This record gives sequence, C-alpha cells and structure tokens, in this order.
Amino acid sequence: MKFPGKPRSHRAAFLPLCWLLLKILQPGHGHPYDNRYAGDKLIRLVPKTEEEASALRSMYRRLKVDLWQPSSISYVSEGTVTDVRIPKNASRTLLAFLQETRIQYKVLIEDLQKAVENENSFQTQRSRRSLSEYNYEVYHSLEDALLTYKTDPAMRKMLNHLYFYIMPVFNVDGYHFSWTHDRFWRKTRSRNSRFRCRGVDANRNWKVKWCEEGASAHPCDDTYCGPFPESEPEVKAVADFLRKHRKRIRAYLSFHAYAQMLLYPYSYKHATIPNFSCVEFAAHKAVKALRSVHGIRYRHGPAFQTLYVSSGNSMDWAYKNGIPYAFAFELRDTGHFGFLLPEVLIKPTCTETMLAVKNITMHLLKKCP
Repeated sequence: MKFPGKPRSHRAAFLPLCWLLLKILQPGHGHPYDNRYAGDKLIRLVPKTEEEASALRSMYRRLKVDLWQPSSISYVSEGTVTDVRIPKNASRTLLAFLQETRIQYKVLIEDLQKAVENENSFQTQRSRRSLSEYNYEVYHSLEDALLTYKTDPAMRKMLNHLYFYIMPVFNVDGYHFSWTHDRFWRKTRSRNSRFRCRGVDANRNWKVKWCEEGASAHPCDDTYCGPFPESEPEVKAVADFLRKHRKRIRAYLSFHAYAQMLLYPYSYKHATIPNFSCVEFAAHKAVKALRSVHGIRYRHGPAFQTLYVSSGNSMDWAYKNGIPYAFAFELRDTGHFGFLLPEVLIKPTCTETMLAVKNITMHLLKKCP
C-alpha cells in the first residue's frame, strides 16, 4: 500500500517486505508435526480430457486429498495443472486408480515428511543463533534498497514522495498454527459453533461478490468464505484501515504462494478493468525487471484469465473501493517445491520481488489513472 508524502523512516519503509518470505523460528525436534506426513506424496497431474477431469474430481472428493494447485476441486478441469498431496492411507487407492484409468502423473515429492524435516533442520540452525545475528542478516538482505537512497534517484524519489504501509503477516494465528501443528494449514483459526472444522479462507472473506464462484460455503473446505463478509477480525481490521485512508491510497499489493504470477483485477468476472492499459504496462515492466535478476519467468495478467475465477478476495475489493492499482503476487515456484520452498531460494525470491515492487512503485509516480 502506498501513500503520498514523505515517510518518517526510510528503513521502515522497505525492510518488512523481505519478512514476508522469512520463516518463524521454531525449536527443532526429531520428527516435526508428530511424523504426520510420513509416506505422503505430492504428485502432479494434467487431465487431458474433461472425462479425466471429472473422474479426478470425484476421486479427490472421495479420498479428501489436499490440493496445492489449484485451490479447489471445482477448478480441476481439462488441461489444468493439478498438484495434490496424497495422504499415506490414500496413496495406494489413488495411484491404482490413475494406473487403471491411464491418467499420467508425476511424483514431485516422494516423502513429504522428509521434505518437512529438511525444512525444519534449517529452523533448528536458525534458532541456535542469537537474535541480533539473525536480525543483522535480515537487515543486510535489503542493503541495496536502504543504501542506494543517496545514489539512486529512483529510490530517492520513491521514498521522498510515498508512504509504505507493510503488514508482514496477514493471517497471524493461522501462520503460527502452520508451524506448530499443521505445516500446510491455510485458513484462519476462528471457531464455527455449528461445525467441527475451524477457520476461513481470509482471501475469500471480502465483500466483493462474496461467496460466489471460486469460493466454498462449506466450513471444512480450504476456500470457505466464512459465515458473512469480513467475519474474520484480520479481514475486518485491514478493510477498516483501507476504508479510512482509501482517498490517499494509490496501490494495494498482496503476496501469496505459489505459481510465479503477477495478477491484477478482476478475479471474480471475465471483464477488462477501465485502466487496463496502465495496469498492464506496470505489470509487464515489473515481471521483466523481476526476470532480469535471476532469469525467473512470471506470467502476468487479469486473475480470472491467468489463474482462475474466484470471489471475495482482497485485490478485487481494493480495486472496487477506489484503489487504482491492485496486484497480487504468486511467488516462487511453479510446483517442484510448492509450499516447501527451500531456504536457499528465499533470499533470491525476495531480491527479485523487491525489484518488481520498485518498478510498480515508480509507475505510481507517473500521471496514469
């Protein structure tokens, strides 16, 4: 989110962006999460026909698998890349079904527990280091952004004319739960008095075509829209803040994983936004700048076309409420690691994303509706 005006602290404006990609420190132990992912696999399928897609949707519902991509079973269709976590107890059934129906698949992660333990070993090493040492490393990884203020006219212009308001973690309770109980938890942690399932998809809980296509009304689904719009305190707090300041806000950026995409409205309908040319140009320049760092290719475009149709998300809400630039980043990678991006790739992802954000920010300063 960007505001006109001179920021009080140049450091505070940029540092938290990298924290979006850094992990909470947790003490290590032998088998994290009680060895619950032992034998689980991550596989990728691309149904070649609508008949294959229909068969997969039925099987997924029966086995209650965890879809990593796309976010809902309803999105599984002909030609759609599908990344699915298969629990150990369902692995034999699903793989036999795929062989019988001759639906081709590829194993991306053979044993999810081992992948989680490799990730956890990084956390253990981190937790043994002093906090000051850790903080120094975080600060050092945005050194270019901070130290080029005097030498880079573009950076100086950005920091002199814009405020940056950063929320490093939107879903705090859900994020914490993902490090203590369920590594792949994605919803909030709110309780539902009528159902045993907890949580709401915070990016389906906004009052913009709420609970329509691309969202679920069932509390046990990952894309559950909630009992009513802004039912989640996290969503309500941010929406209130944006409503209060929306006359001064030029842009809203949100960061997610994974797919390597830069998306802009609309998500909920097949339509072109009024300021399409300006937004499209900004997105094009941003992904081009991002690619220049490590050669990583991002797709960009309207969310409904580039990803899928969804309703009740923050990007569409921001745009519909008068914020002219609204973007959603789907960060690395395209599925090889999925939600378990290795530590060695975190800093490169942060560096290239910062350059994309810088490009979008510079675009805001031009006279463009």
